[in-house]
Amino acid sequence: MGYNFSLVLEIFAVIIGAYIIGSIPTGYIIVKAATGQDIRQIGSGSTGATNVKRVMGKKWFFITLLLDAFKGALPVILTKIFATVFTGIGLLPVIAAVAVIIGHSKSIFLKFTGGKSVASGVGTILALNWIAGLVIAAIWAIITYCSKYVSLGSIIALALSPFIMWFLDKHIAFSVYCAFGAIYIIWLHRTNIQRLLKGEENKVRE
Repeated sequence: MGYNFSLVLEIFAVIIGAYIIGSIPTGYIIVKAATGQDIRQIGSGSTGATNVKRVMGKKWFFITLLLDAFKGALPVILTKIFATVFTGIGLLPVIAAVAVIIGHSKSIFLKFTGGKSVASGVGTILALNWIAGLVIAAIWAIITYCSKYVSLGSIIALALSPFIMWFLDKHIAFSVYCAFGAIYIIWLHRTNIQRLLKGEENKVRE
């Protein structure tokens, strides 16, 4: 009975803690502090790095990107260090990762609005397996640079993430998470996909 209670308590603590960290609206805070504007009323309405760039330029795009990636990685790293249950299969870090990306896109601090969880999602993957995370980040950077579309780079990199993780890591839970994360984040990009097909998507640079 005591073990079962501890198990439930630990899982609950991971979910709540990771969700709250994921919910910290980095882009919203940066734009609000610097300009007084609500980033949700600008451009795509997302709180992510791409929308921050529209308001504050390239420097703050990269700062937001790095902060969101760190925000994604932190709960997963802490869970990997301190978890006492499901340690063999890596399930608890995956639970933390899921909670983070949901928190980023459905922030409790912004009435369940937010970003599209790309940077925070890559941050979670880096924390699960840093080699897989770097490969996925490199694919995103190359496709984004060549196509000039952040959304296209994000969609392709994350679509490939389950296969990259499966190839590089023995934890099946990590590959399953990448598949879930890819489906969820691509779904968040559904309007971007429509604009890409119509040739109406905004480019990251002209």
